[in-house]
Amino acid sequence: MEPSLSAADLDIRHFTHADLPEIRQTLIDVHADALAEEMEDEFNQRFPWFVDHWGGLPGYSCVIAFEGDKAVGFAYGAPAVPGREWWREHLDPAPAKDLTFSYSELAVSPEWRKKGVAERLTRTLLEKRDEDLVVLLVDPDHPRVQVLYETWGFRKVGKRQPFPDSPVYAVMLAELPLP
Repeated sequence: MEPSLSAADLDIRHFTHADLPEIRQTLIDVHADALAEEMEDEFNQRFPWFVDHWGGLPGYSCVIAFEGDKAVGFAYGAPAVPGREWWREHLDPAPAKDLTFSYSELAVSPEWRKKGVAERLTRTLLEKRDEDLVVLLVDPDHPRVQVLYETWGFRKVGKRQPFPDSPVYAVMLAELPLP
C-alpha cells in the first residue's frame, strides 16, 4: 500500500534572486510536469524566459516544495514597481494601499494536486511579505483555480491580456496578510 501524500510532509524551501542559477532547471522541470498536457502551446513553451525575467528581479521570492530530493511544486513572484501597479486601472476607486506583490507563478506536479500543496506554497510565499496587496493572473480555462484563489481571499477585479499570444486572464487581488 502506498503511503498517503500530505502537503504537511513536504519540505518547503525559500529562494531569492541570488539562487536562480541553482533552481532555474528545477522550476522548468516542475512546470513541464505540471503542464504536461498543455506544453504544445507555444506560450507555455516560453516558460524559461519567464523564469529568467522574474528571477532576474532583485526582490524575487520563490518557494519550492520537496518530497525528499524531488521538487513537486513551486510558487514565485516579486514586488511590483511602486507607481506602476497596472491592476489599479481595474478599480475605481483603487485602494489607498499601494505596495503590491506580483504573484507570478504556481505549479504543482499532478500527483500532488488536491492535497493542499498549492495553498501551502501560496501562504508560505506570501506570509512574511511587507507589501499591502498581492495581485495575480488566472487563466479562465481553469475556473476551479480561480475559485481556489477566492477561498484564500482573492477577488476578481478585471481581465488582462499581458502578451499578444497569452490568454485573457482574470486579474485577482487580495490584501496581505491573507485571511
